[in-house]
Amino acid sequence: MDTKDLADAAYDRAFDLDVKVGCCPQCVLTAIKETVGGITDELIKASHGLSGGGSLDGGGTCGALSGGLLALGTRRGRDADKLTAGRGMANFEIGQQLTERFRQEYGATTCEGLQLRFSGRTWDFWKAEEYKGFSDARGDRCARASGLVARWVVEMLAEKPD
Repeated sequence: MDTKDLADAAYDRAFDLDVKVGCCPQCVLTAIKETVGGITDELIKASHGLSGGGSLDGGGTCGALSGGLLALGTRRGRDADKLTAGRGMANFEIGQQLTERFRQEYGATTCEGLQLRFSGRTWDFWKAEEYKGFSDARGDRCARASGLVARWVVEMLAEKPD
């Protein structure tokens, strides 16, 4: 498959997973794993707590964006045995590119920022009725964000391979 086909497949997979099961960082990472590889099951599992802005708090980074940053970090991040070898700026640079692209698209990078954009207010995900209210109000907008991040990551990795 060429890059466009892989990026489209990643978008579709992340979108479908987000609609069906939620947990945006896991959806993004699974889509990357299934299209271009390099993602472990352990990373997908570890990303679970990043959903909803981090532990369903809303105040942190959008989980889809967090998943994308983790995916980029698997290729560009600083190795554990090189913690004293410098800051690893290549990873920060490509991560900043993804973050800026996300910000341009959505006007925010936090879960609460996207909640406002998608529904006009913020929600308390710890209350079942609030989570349902957001789920109804957002439609498929979070799934589209997961899909876009997965697509962008595939494209970025193809542009600047390891």
